[in-house]
Amino acid sequence: MPSDTDERALVRDFDLRHLTPAFHADPYPVYRALRTHEPVRRMPDGSLFLTRYRDVQAVYRDPKTFSSDKKVEFRPKYGESPLYAHHTTSLVFNDPPLHTRVRKLIAGALTARAIAAMEPGLIRLVDGLLDAAAERGEIDLIGEFASAIPVEVIGNLLDVPHSERAPLREWSLAILGALEPAPTEAQLERGNRAVTGFVSYLKGLVAARRRTPGDPQHDVLTRLIQGETEGESGGERLSEVELLQNCIFILNAGHETTTNLIGNGIVTLSEWPDARAALQREPDLIASAVEECLRFESSNQLGNRMTTVDTEIGGVAVAKGTPVTLCIGAANRDPEQFAEPDRFDIRRAPNRHLAFGFGIHQCAGLSLARLEARIAIGRFVQRFPACRLSGEPVRGGRVRFRGYAAVPCRVR
Repeated sequence: MPSDTDERALVRDFDLRHLTPAFHADPYPVYRALRTHEPVRRMPDGSLFLTRYRDVQAVYRDPKTFSSDKKVEFRPKYGESPLYAHHTTSLVFNDPPLHTRVRKLIAGALTARAIAAMEPGLIRLVDGLLDAAAERGEIDLIGEFASAIPVEVIGNLLDVPHSERAPLREWSLAILGALEPAPTEAQLERGNRAVTGFVSYLKGLVAARRRTPGDPQHDVLTRLIQGETEGESGGERLSEVELLQNCIFILNAGHETTTNLIGNGIVTLSEWPDARAALQREPDLIASAVEECLRFESSNQLGNRMTTVDTEIGGVAVAKGTPVTLCIGAANRDPEQFAEPDRFDIRRAPNRHLAFGFGIHQCAGLSLARLEARIAIGRFVQRFPACRLSGEPVRGGRVRFRGYAAVPCRVR
C-alpha cells in the first residue's frame, strides 16, 4: 500500500489529460488516493472528478441537476464535425425527451422474451469459436473471441447482412476512441472518418429496410424506422439524423463494453485461480461471477455530466455549467459500499455495482450484455480449465473504456 505521502502526491499530480503508463496499467491506487484525500477533486480545467460511490450514485439519481446533454462540452472538443453530430444526437448523451423516445424504441426490442430467444444462437456462436480455438491450440482472447460475440449479436439486432459486418468493429473502436479525455489529432481523424463511413453505409441499409421491413419485435432498425414513421415513441418522429446516429450508438454501446467485460473477466479469473477453480466446480456461480467482473474491472470507467444549476456534491459547492466526471471504476472499489473492495470475490452479495450506470440512463442493453458474458465466460472456463496466458496481455490504452487489445492464450 502507498504511504500517506505517496497517496497525496498521486492526488496532487492527477490530471486526466496527462496520464502515465502506470495509470493505464492499474488506475486503482490513484482512485484509492483520490477517494481518501480528495473525493470531489477539482481538476486543472475546472471540472470535477468524483470517486466515492455515494457521490456518483447521487449524481445519477438527479438527471435534472446533472445533465447528460453534451452540446456545450463537445463543441470545443470536436467543432462542427461528424463526431460532434454523432455524439450530440445519440441516446447516451442526451436528456429527455429525445432520450426517452429513443430508449423506449430500443428497449421494446430487448424484452426478456426477446433476449431469452437469443440464447441458443449465442451458445452456438460461442461453441463454434471455442471449437476453432481447440483445433489451433491457441487463441487471441480479444480478436478471436471476445470481440466477435457482440459484433455478431448487434449485427443480428440491426439485421446487417453477414457479408457486410467486417467494418463494424473498427468503426466502433474509432468513434469511441475519440471520447478519450484528450484525443489526439489522429484519433479525431479516425473517428470522423468512421462516422462518415458508417452513416453512408446506414443510409443504404435504412432504405432497404424501409422497402422490406423486418420483425419489429427483434429487428431494432425496423423498430426505429416504424417509430420514426408512426410516432410510436409518444407522438414524435425520429428525424433522419436521429435514426442514423442512434443506429451507430447501438453498435457502440453494445460492442466495446461487452468485449471488455468478456476479456477482463477471463483474464481476471486467470489471475485469481481459486475463483476460477470454484467456478469450474460450481458452474451455477457464473451469474454472480459476471457481476463481480463488472464491479472489479468495470468496462466503462468514466461517465460525464454537466450541472444545470448551482448545486453541491459531497459538501462541495458547484457552480452551474460545471463538467462533472463520474469515476465508475473508483465507485465500484469504494470500501464504504464493498467489503474488501480489492478482492475478487465471485460469491459477493450484495453487489450493487454501478458498471451499467444508474437511474434513467442505466444501460438499456444490460440484460443482453449479462447473457453474452455468462455464456462466453462460463463456457470458456469450462471448456479450457487449463488455459494459460502465452504472452503479456496488451492493454487497449484507453482510460474511459478499460480492456485489452490482445490477450494471447494457450488452450491445450
